[in-house]
Amino acid sequence: MDALLTALADPARWRLVSLLAERPRPVGVLARLAEARQPQTTKHLQALERAGLVTSHRSGQRRIYALRTAPLRDLAAALSRLADTADQAGGPRETYDRYGLGLNAERLAAKEPGWADGRSFRFSRSLVGRPELVWRHLTETSLLARWWTPDDLRVSELVFEARPGGRIVHEYRDAEDADGSDLVAGRAEGVVEDVQPGERLAYRLSPLLPGGGLAFTAHLDLGLRPTSTGAGMGTDLDVHFRITDSTVESADFIAGIEIGFGQSLDKLAATLAAHPHDPDPDPSTRHDTSTEHTDKRSTT
Repeated sequence: MDALLTALADPARWRLVSLLAERPRPVGVLARLAEARQPQTTKHLQALERAGLVTSHRSGQRRIYALRTAPLRDLAAALSRLADTADQAGGPRETYDRYGLGLNAERLAAKEPGWADGRSFRFSRSLVGRPELVWRHLTETSLLARWWTPDDLRVSELVFEARPGGRIVHEYRDAEDADGSDLVAGRAEGVVEDVQPGERLAYRLSPLLPGGGLAFTAHLDLGLRPTSTGAGMGTDLDVHFRITDSTVESADFIAGIEIGFGQSLDKLAATLAAHPHDPDPDPSTRHDTSTEHTDKRSTT
């Protein structure tokens, strides 16, 4: 495939392929129609033949070239598969386009400081597992790190002190940035405000701008309610996400809240569904929720 793409990348060779698609032709005619010298045309045709795109034979004193269609059909099929992958319903490209539409709208709205103050978002998920298990996933860094990022991202640094006044640090990178060589995708800092184990968790969290300033402040209130399901006990999680202190530069962050936080909660639901019982039944191995989870491969 690489040889095929290299052969077709040259405009002069592409012109010859187009002419041969109409009918087999001799070198002299191809050179005239392509408005090129015959020696150059011969070299291009030889390159196409080595790539398997054309075939030739002698007829008297002339050499006639013809197009081989199978490689082109294989290329077309490969390109079609790439397009289908990118266009899959609900896939990353669709999410990218949705974010782009929201980004344009938010940037137009962000005219002055405070432009988004009072905006709120509500999220609800019915989760597998008792409230105490869900609570652990909301407050323990080792479990938070499994889900607390949108798709295609990974937690690279995490501090969550699950007590009133406790500190929060949340940093994340691209999931494929294994060595921390790319720029940080996002970082936020905040404070825990209310802790009612198994029932309610409230905190404020502020994403940081590239220069270190606060983009806005998010006030999150998470409520947990036990429910009965066919498989046993479950938990209804309701999240109220409210914005204050919005800066003009916060538009890019606010545009991604509905998609990004929704994806994070979907990952939480999937994590709990895969581990409906206590993922770490030995209390001696549990992480203190006030400890720091840091990806040692990352740099800040």
